[in-house]
Amino acid sequence: MERLALVPQEVFFTKGVGKHRNRLQSFELALRKAGIERGNLVRVSSILPPHCKIISRTEGLKKLRAGEITFVVLAEACTNEPSRLVSAGIGLAQPADKANYGYISEYHGFGMKENLVSDMVEDMAATMLATTLGIEFDSETAYDERKELFRMSGKIVRTRSTTQTAEGDKSGLWTTVISAAVMLF
Repeated sequence: MERLALVPQEVFFTKGVGKHRNRLQSFELALRKAGIERGNLVRVSSILPPHCKIISRTEGLKKLRAGEITFVVLAEACTNEPSRLVSAGIGLAQPADKANYGYISEYHGFGMKENLVSDMVEDMAATMLATTLGIEFDSETAYDERKELFRMSGKIVRTRSTTQTAEGDKSGLWTTVISAAVMLF
């Protein structure tokens, strides 16, 4: 009996924020802003398959069909506390050798600005990939230094991040932020 293997061929990145008096509806509105509200989302762990092509958000959204099972690496955070900063970020590290797999990382939390979350998720993905590729580095050095070392190794070709932050609504509405890597077959 042959085993069915679902290996994504493409991936795109998206993000959104939603606000509503009900928590679930704020999540739905964040999905709408991200353009992925029509799918039945299935959360998956964070491996970028070998030979997986990164496509634009616009191109990816055109390929989605209402009701389809949609696999995502999803970061989500919400609050109903006025002015509380929420953030959700997705990071990617892609190997130079497309026959190898890469990593997608996610973070969701409070109190961190967009640039810090973006750096963190990119760092997490690159660090996970570097350890699997045998790149030696000191984990205590700053990410900027390690990033240069990773690139100079010639084994990591691309890192990137997609991050959404928002302040909790002043009147106490639920505020939800999401970032997602959407897998396509």
